[in-house]
Amino acid sequence: MTKRAISASEYDGIRAGIVDVLESARRAAARNVNAIMTASYWEIGRRIVEFEQAGSERAGYGDALVARLATDLTRRFGRGFGRANLANMRAFYLQWPPGQIFQTASGKLPHDANVANVQTASGKSASAMPAAEPALTALAARFALPWSAYVRLLSVKSAAARGFYESEALREGWSVRQLDRQVNSQLYERLALSRNKAALLAKASERTPGDTITPEEAIRDPFVLEFLNIRDEYSESDLEDALVHRLADFLLELGDDFAFIGRQRRLRIDDTWFRVDLVFFHRRLKCLVIIDLKVGKFSYADAGQMHLYLNYAREHWMKPGENPPVGLILCAAKGSAEARYALDNLPNKILAAEYQTVLPDEHLIAEELERSREELERKRRGSDE
Repeated sequence: MTKRAISASEYDGIRAGIVDVLESARRAAARNVNAIMTASYWEIGRRIVEFEQAGSERAGYGDALVARLATDLTRRFGRGFGRANLANMRAFYLQWPPGQIFQTASGKLPHDANVANVQTASGKSASAMPAAEPALTALAARFALPWSAYVRLLSVKSAAARGFYESEALREGWSVRQLDRQVNSQLYERLALSRNKAALLAKASERTPGDTITPEEAIRDPFVLEFLNIRDEYSESDLEDALVHRLADFLLELGDDFAFIGRQRRLRIDDTWFRVDLVFFHRRLKCLVIIDLKVGKFSYADAGQMHLYLNYAREHWMKPGENPPVGLILCAAKGSAEARYALDNLPNKILAAEYQTVLPDEHLIAEELERSREELERKRRGSDE
């Protein structure tokens, strides 16, 4: 009996079904990780707040407690438990108290024993708490938005506005990007002044191409990476990642002036995460060199972002005795490449001139960038053929 070859339509059908299963599984995994993470952070916030409130002698412990916990938890679990994030957890519990998150449609708390134990009255010992896993599972069911969304909502000072944005994010299925855009555009305040609220809400619900977040992006959220203790070593695209590696090698080959510090160095400003592609230390100039790569044309927004990086690096990364950091913006648009040093942050023109004479020529770096991009794209085309 001869075997019948599978038809193209049959194969397409089974492949499409498997793709659907995997995509659904990844979305569910991202939601579950975020929900458990958010629940655990709420619980951490609860324990901090209840410790502080358990007696007048602990009333002034807040900052000292958070600072000590930040040191110990970071040593034990790595990134993600610094003072700022622990302060967010504390604020999260205070802004979403038990009576709010466990409120049901009937206006009563559910009778689930684990849930009841989670919202223990202030002052009870941690030993009275149920096992962590069932308690977190019960909590996770109450947090439909990702932790990044709640962090963004914490910056909304008005409780009414915060409740509005939370309910709209749930109702409309906003991504964190959409939520951030609506808060920044002051949608709540504009609605209060609008005569046609329905039209304004309809307009706000429209999605832009960058709004949708893939399951991979959800898992790669810096908060999730820290919670899972996964190294954050990736770029937005394979091309960008390869270019960053090539440029790092190229700069090291120019001589012994450049010392490699790190790749994809993350920094956090307020509630927003940024990634610096490359960080070097220039031995002769005694300064950090912050390098940002853009696979596209240069824009003034790129310059503004670089100055943000430089200000952060000067305050948080620069060590005593070092000179102010310098930025290098690299743009790798198709058919052209551009390299620009950001020297405006230097304290005087003499120092800026010294930097300019010692640093590699911008045109040389741009030529290498273009050469590397063309070579990488040729290799990519060859592998696809």
